[in-house]
Amino acid sequence: MMRKWEGGDPGVAHQKTPTCLLLTPEGAFHSFGYTARDYYHDLDPEEARDWLYFEKFKMKIHSATDLTLKTQLEAVNGKKMPALEVFAHALRFFKEHALQELREQCPSLPEKDTVRWVLTVPAIWKQPAKQFMREAAYLAGLVSRENAEQLLIALEPEAASVYCRKLRLHQLMDLSCRAPGGGRLGERRSIDSSFRQAREQLRRSRHSRTFLVESGVGELWAEMQAGDRYMVADCGGGTVDLTVHQLEQPHGTLKELYKASGGPYGAVGVDLAFEQLLCRIFGEDFIATFKRQRPAAWVDLTIAFEARKRTAGPHRAGALNISLPFSFIDFYRKQRGHNVETALRRSSVNFVKWSSQGMLRMSCEAMNELFQPTVSGIIQHIEALLARPEVQGVKLLFLVGGFAESAVLQHAVQTALGARGLRVVVPHDVGLTILKGAVLFGQAPGVVRVRRSPLTYGVGVLNRFVAGRHPPEKLLVRDGRRWCTDVFERFVAAEQSVALGEEVRRSYCPARPGQRRVLINLYCCAAEDARFITDPGVRKCGALSLELEPADGGPDTAGAPPGRREIRAAMQFGDTEIKVTAVDVSTNRSVRAAIDFLSN
Repeated sequence: MMRKWEGGDPGVAHQKTPTCLLLTPEGAFHSFGYTARDYYHDLDPEEARDWLYFEKFKMKIHSATDLTLKTQLEAVNGKKMPALEVFAHALRFFKEHALQELREQCPSLPEKDTVRWVLTVPAIWKQPAKQFMREAAYLAGLVSRENAEQLLIALEPEAASVYCRKLRLHQLMDLSCRAPGGGRLGERRSIDSSFRQAREQLRRSRHSRTFLVESGVGELWAEMQAGDRYMVADCGGGTVDLTVHQLEQPHGTLKELYKASGGPYGAVGVDLAFEQLLCRIFGEDFIATFKRQRPAAWVDLTIAFEARKRTAGPHRAGALNISLPFSFIDFYRKQRGHNVETALRRSSVNFVKWSSQGMLRMSCEAMNELFQPTVSGIIQHIEALLARPEVQGVKLLFLVGGFAESAVLQHAVQTALGARGLRVVVPHDVGLTILKGAVLFGQAPGVVRVRRSPLTYGVGVLNRFVAGRHPPEKLLVRDGRRWCTDVFERFVAAEQSVALGEEVRRSYCPARPGQRRVLINLYCCAAEDARFITDPGVRKCGALSLELEPADGGPDTAGAPPGRREIRAAMQFGDTEIKVTAVDVSTNRSVRAAIDFLSN
């Protein structure tokens, strides 16, 4: 584990570095993480206006409905630059940081093609966002396009699942065994007690002990039987990601039972609720102006809130004080003509007062109220997924991700779901679960053997027109033959189980001799039974590209009848990314094939 992160907040323990990137006024990389945040905070207000500071930008590419390689991100000062460059700056920093640490441990380490990189993304991210991350990694120099297999895209709840299956009992906490008073993570009893009897049986069974050693599966998993089902709720900064797996024997591989689901219910939602609270007190126009004209001071205020947010708990008794930067107090007085204390008295917000120490004094109920929309969204998503017939029999819920460290979230999930007989379990190093699982996934990418396709994918084709079955408006007459246009030929259906390595094969013939490229539009939809590419909900989502080499004297040379050359494409929908390979049947040579989801 690499923990050499400079900076940090006093009194707050961080295992990770925040997603903060600072670029110079010229757009060159300056710093990342705490270093970027602190340097930007210390800039002179006038100078800070010219610097490009980006924070919490990961989810921006998920929320972009028309994501392309030209999509732009807005810095705190309102200036924009290509999102691809922003992400590449961050990934390049990670690469250099990691390689430097590796060199210190192994000075003779050759750099080229030595490292397999694993980038984690939320499971609910669509194909364009995954491809965007891969393109950013190419731009950052993590890997080259020629060695694309050296980069894996891992789905975050899957990575967490892979890690959790390795854990021993003493590395887990059962929230149903919460200590009286409901403190933070370290104050809860271990899961050990509830499994003491099962563990004793394992010790007496030589066969079971051998299974533990040989498979590397944790003690909790040894108690589980083949076919047992569990859920992973990855609660991160931007999203909640849910996945349901079934344990397969004899190798301990995993089978996904329902397509990845979730929504924008991450810890950032609590920050946005706090910002909305400030807007209610001081005015939405003032907060917008303050963020634009005093960006560094705004960052300072978010740091102060973050520190208090982490101490919030369901049973905390005392109020919470949040420091307001002097710049905020002074700027408000100049803008409004009265002080912040007057604003608090005049506002309709009764649970936030002005402290004599010059701070916002917020009751515990008020702080917990900021959590409620996000926490409720998480619980509703979990309950909706548990109601699906495909996932019946789930008895175990792993709560992972950075937001899962929150005592407020833990208590709410246990209260809502514990009564249903669902056992809620939290790993000790909950914030690092995905990171560690991603390393394990990189060592064994085949651990998730079966996935569910999130969407239906296919192409538009011509079929023979059948009167009574096909709509008259789809009729096309060509060379005396009657064809039905816009037919949706399905490659894979939404919710369909697809095994790793399972291929969907189709053959395509170039329309004319000497053609060097075949381009086929791909369509997708959430429905399983779409008939035409013009149906509601069906949309063009990408393009399958086949780059053809000259036939070199083969059967498809100049003068041969057109359409004789056959290109056979094989698509895989069971991996974390949709993959395609192709071969020229006449020469048995590989054809360069790719699916582009970003050129739409």
